[in-house]
Amino acid sequence: MAITNNGSATYEGLGKDGKGHVSTGSGALSAQPYGFNTRFEDAPGTNPEELIAAAHASCFTMALSFKLAEAGYSDGNLTTDAKVSLEKQDGGFTVTKSALHCKGKIGGIDKAKFEEIAADAKENCPISRLLDCEITLETTFEG
Repeated sequence: MAITNNGSATYEGLGKDGKGHVSTGSGALSAQPYGFNTRFEDAPGTNPEELIAAAHASCFTMALSFKLAEAGYSDGNLTTDAKVSLEKQDGGFTVTKSALHCKGKIGGIDKAKFEEIAADAKENCPISRLLDCEITLETTFEG
């Protein structure tokens, strides 16, 4: 069974002068502004790389949570930041990296086991599997 989610975007005007809005089917985002100025000039609004970063951080964190539970751990907290890099390459722009940093505080686990399970989650979460770029992972473990 496939689960399908949707998002939509509009863009009025063309190029740098255009203004866009992005929404999710769930309504979590509704007509959020995006455009050249939100992507390259720090104007208020969002951009595709920020949305990918949020998707990757949330997907990885959920995957890690489930893998820890499957390994028998039942208490803890996880926080993940993702930094998605956009670089100019070959006459265009390419997403080149998603750098995950996960801070975990899990009862009854040591650092090595936490890092092992986190590495597996990084490789196998659905968004990691979707992205065709370098994906790094740094962990902070608080025992």
